[in-house]
Amino acid sequence: MRETGDKIVIETAAGRLRVREKDIELLHPGPVANLSELSGRLPEGFAEEAWELFIEEEAAPSLRELCELAGGWTANNAWQIWLLISDGLYFEGSLDALRPKNRKEVEAEKARRGEKQAETAARSIFLSRLKTKKLELPADSKFMQDIEALALGKSSKSRTMKEAGFEETPESAHKLLLETGFWTEYVNPYPSRFNISFFQPKEDVPPPPDEDRVDLTHLDAYAIDDEESSDPDDAVSLEPLASGQTLYVHIADPSASILPDSASDREARSRGATFYAPEGIARMLGGGALDYYALGIKERSPALTIKLTLKEDGAPAQTEIFRSVLKVTRLSYESASKLKALSPLCELAQNNLRRRIMAGAAQIDFPEVQIKVKDGHVNIIAREDYSSRSMVRECMLIAGEGIAAWALERRIPFPFISQQIEALPKEVLPGLAGYYQLRRCMRPRVLSVKPGFHEGLGLDIYTQGTSPLRRYTDLLVHQQINSVLRGENVLGEEELLMRLVAAERAAQEVSKAERASRAHWTAVYLSEKKGEVFEATVMDLRGAHAVVFVPALGLETQASIPHGTQVEPNSKILLKVAGVRIPEAEIRWTTVEV
Repeated sequence: MRETGDKIVIETAAGRLRVREKDIELLHPGPVANLSELSGRLPEGFAEEAWELFIEEEAAPSLRELCELAGGWTANNAWQIWLLISDGLYFEGSLDALRPKNRKEVEAEKARRGEKQAETAARSIFLSRLKTKKLELPADSKFMQDIEALALGKSSKSRTMKEAGFEETPESAHKLLLETGFWTEYVNPYPSRFNISFFQPKEDVPPPPDEDRVDLTHLDAYAIDDEESSDPDDAVSLEPLASGQTLYVHIADPSASILPDSASDREARSRGATFYAPEGIARMLGGGALDYYALGIKERSPALTIKLTLKEDGAPAQTEIFRSVLKVTRLSYESASKLKALSPLCELAQNNLRRRIMAGAAQIDFPEVQIKVKDGHVNIIAREDYSSRSMVRECMLIAGEGIAAWALERRIPFPFISQQIEALPKEVLPGLAGYYQLRRCMRPRVLSVKPGFHEGLGLDIYTQGTSPLRRYTDLLVHQQINSVLRGENVLGEEELLMRLVAAERAAQEVSKAERASRAHWTAVYLSEKKGEVFEATVMDLRGAHAVVFVPALGLETQASIPHGTQVEPNSKILLKVAGVRIPEAEIRWTTVEV
């Protein structure tokens, strides 16, 4: 039926098609009342026999000649021959220029189709096994790749899961991989989901340039960190003076050779931060960074030294920054807490903490744990709260305050950090419940080229610059400082902001991957401890449920409170592990005793 214009409506089994007349190719003059009439089959073996005939004769057949061979020039034969030609095994070309394929082409195509048919059959059998979750490994591994890709966040879909009738989500894929034995619970998918690479950076860090450095090897400098730390990037020294004390914070100096927009700089910016997971580390900086710049790795360490003349309350009165070389003694927090030589630094830190609290700082100190994965085992170990931890933290805060003031005095574009606290309760509870109250009032920190009050720390001005081996924004701070020290142009505000945004976006993904990884390994750890009981502290009440903290696991979770039971914030309750869902990193608890 012809419509107005140049379109023709064609009735098909699938519905109507509107096409142009020039796109229609006439096979047979008909008549055909309905396409259902074209259902007859060609004689068995006709296709190969016809092909053999024309191969032998070295002739190119016409559509009509092929129809005559099939029994006559009929509409049904024309249609079936057209389907044969469209199949493409024996013949190719158009109606006006048909030709039989040569033997080599046909044999190759038959082999390809045979392989495909065998693969289709094998896949069908595999899908039956997948539905019952009884695979034949490793033979079935080749069919599981898209499921693994979905679980790892490398794909948003899985054809295999769809064909087998499973929901196409990363969690469902993870569950299926576990249930079929393709994965064990020791596969952590979260680094991949957040696009974190465990491959070390491609770009090597250049060696330190030959430039003047102040010799501070006469000072006692201590790099204090966890026992297993392998990237020490800050150290402290204290110099008593007649008029007070001078605090030195020495910081690793990779920006000495990592220049803005160099290859190693761009790669570090794309990573944002070093990724720390219980099963391994993916470093922000490439080969050479630790060997050249980590403090205390070699006898003499190049550093960027922050010299801080302190007021009586611990606040920096004057800040000097210069390149230095020093001898660094590496200590664990445990050994540092026992070293009498560090007592003055501990007193200084306590003094600074009092100053910050007087300024309104929020003191939040949840118990911390360390999760270790080694040799197929997960261990969760309480992190000791040594006095040296607080001492190092306060020294680094003083350094951050001094660096920010130094940059502001020179009016150079700089990454400043501020934070607001909102809606503080009239009365802050003691203990963990109080920490929980305060944390809920903390707004996200703001990283900007404009300075602002950091209410969370109780500091008028602040930046982070003490971990340039681990955080890109700290490296950026050092690059601006080193440009000033060398008398070179610093990055402008717009350039600085672009780098901050890119680095912060990457660092946030690192942080998310770290949290998700810890949750995963905690779930794996507890999957082996079903029925065990843990003590928890109530932090908040929400109807029949309570927000609780499990100190032995460093875990915040929810627990049900039995009807009629009276509990208050900071109450202790006992929780039993009732079940674990590793793909969702979820733990079900049963309240044993309140």
